[in-house]
Amino acid sequence: MTVVAVLGGGAGGLASSVDLTLANHEVRLWNRHRPALLHLMDDRVVRFVGEPGESSVTLSKVTTDLDEALDGAEVVVVSLPALAHEALFTDLADIHCSVPVVLNPGHTGGALHARAIFRRLGATLPPVAELSTLMHVARVTADGSVAITLRAGHVRAACLPGGESALDAATSLFAGVSIESDVMASSLSNVNMVLHPPGAILAAAWVEAHDKDFTFYVDALTPGVANVIRVLDQERRAVAEGFGHRLPSLIDEMRRVGTATGLPGDDDVVAAIRGGLANQSIKAPVSLHDRYYEEDLPFAVAPLTVFADLVGVAVPMARALLTVGGGLLGRDLSATGLGATELGIEGLDLEGVLQIVRGCA
Repeated sequence: MTVVAVLGGGAGGLASSVDLTLANHEVRLWNRHRPALLHLMDDRVVRFVGEPGESSVTLSKVTTDLDEALDGAEVVVVSLPALAHEALFTDLADIHCSVPVVLNPGHTGGALHARAIFRRLGATLPPVAELSTLMHVARVTADGSVAITLRAGHVRAACLPGGESALDAATSLFAGVSIESDVMASSLSNVNMVLHPPGAILAAAWVEAHDKDFTFYVDALTPGVANVIRVLDQERRAVAEGFGHRLPSLIDEMRRVGTATGLPGDDDVVAAIRGGLANQSIKAPVSLHDRYYEEDLPFAVAPLTVFADLVGVAVPMARALLTVGGGLLGRDLSATGLGATELGIEGLDLEGVLQIVRGCA
């Protein structure tokens, strides 16, 4: 049994808490905002439906006190949006966290972001590993239960140099985790980077038409949207090759995760994604303040452009989506998300970044 502090009280954190408890680990659940945990405070019971069946688990602790959550923990699992990473990494640095940290997921550049914040605050970075995507497809229901529609069959993981104990923790806690040589491979395998922005941008008018009720992965996935996804995916893979990684297509990666159907190599994006049972019922955003806009553009597509500059790869589709998304939201998304400074690689060339992710810088 491992004592695990799960940080994040949303669908990802609840789903992880359920799975880890069912695997006989002791789980402490933390969330910064108390309202998200109110229904759990009294009995610490998390009710769940979906792939694991329908039942409940009892957590060892539910708290908004980070010190309390980490006291005695052997590993930290962070299941938070990338939007929340800066505040959490700052808090972890302030309390000099030394416990191995697993970012579930790391989104794009999560481990580098953590390193940059710890260095800025003069704190020693704990062992850090990141997963390429969330281990579960899940949603919180109206009654506070967590509906888990999928456990990922395959997720990529990597660590920064010195983070091997966090990587070991990730592989021991979660089935289906495969180890990559560095965090550029895990960061550039973030499927949401390619899956969400095209549909979110091209369906924006319908999102803002409040009487519209449509599914994101079925109704909003048209052949034209699929064409944009293909181009953006080609750019992602070209950037990855610049770092020495030959990554599969988005659809083949989703097939390995379990969220797309069809045979490897079949590039029918519409059929493959629409066929994925876990995502079929997921509704489209109800406003432009959804994470598909606020998170996936500035915290996934924006760092993709930073990495593209390092390896000299043109990514016009990524930049176009950022530009249009910024127009929709009324701000420069390249300046409000993860840029070179936030990733801790400002002023470095490719060799300098590779030294950070593979060497001892």
